[in-house]
Amino acid sequence: MNRTPIIGVMGGGLSSSENSHAAYRLGALIAEAGWILLNGGKKAGIMHASAKGAKESGGTTVGILPDETLCGVSEYIDIPIRTGMGNARNCINVLSSDVIVACPGGAGTLSEIALAIKTDTPVILFNFSGGDIFRSYVRRGHLHFAGTPEAVIDKIREIIDATSQSLGPDIL
Repeated sequence: MNRTPIIGVMGGGLSSSENSHAAYRLGALIAEAGWILLNGGKKAGIMHASAKGAKESGGTTVGILPDETLCGVSEYIDIPIRTGMGNARNCINVLSSDVIVACPGGAGTLSEIALAIKTDTPVILFNFSGGDIFRSYVRRGHLHFAGTPEAVIDKIREIIDATSQSLGPDIL
């Protein structure tokens, strides 16, 4: 590679102090390696911690922002890119990165992992447990499992029945 590698660090806007500390250290190591750190650019969670680590270690940081403004951007982002795309900016995060490091996060991080897999971008799961995220969506009723086509149909019926009961008879 003739150019400086861009390492995308993806993760939640909310993070534990342990995960933020790990993201800070990761950012520092990325900078020490001479690579560019790219993330979602916000002053929140994994994004802020990783950018701070990289910046404080002399690195260059790029933030792909969801909004049209710089509102909420981390002060540790050197190059803020305003997209006005909301969550669709995740595609830019992935396509602009040579390697993705997925730290603990939520649905946005999962979408970035999926996009990376789809585009053959290498993904490193760092302290990331997708099972925890899946369990939370199961508890909320957003994610279901089925092992056979018949079980899928049964689950669809359960969902439709539950939805029609909660929304009223006019919905279906």
